[in-house]
Amino acid sequence: MTVMDHGRTGLVVPVLYRVADATRVLGISRSVIYGLIRTGRLRTVKEGRTRLVPAAAISEYVQLLESEAGAQQ
Repeated sequence: MTVMDHGRTGLVVPVLYRVADATRVLGISRSVIYGLIRTGRLRTVKEGRTRLVPAAAISEYVQLLESEAGAQQ
């Protein structure tokens, strides 16, 4: 996990999550995460051989789920 330190507040905010960390944040399995990546619903970046999920991509995915839920009502 790559983090950004916000100085005086002492708050450390992850900027990039490893897939294992993203599974815990989203509460879904590793295979579901990779399915979302494969279908383009969850954006990732690569650093060397490591696939990382930007924190912004997790927020975008949650917003996508919320908009889909709103459209179904």
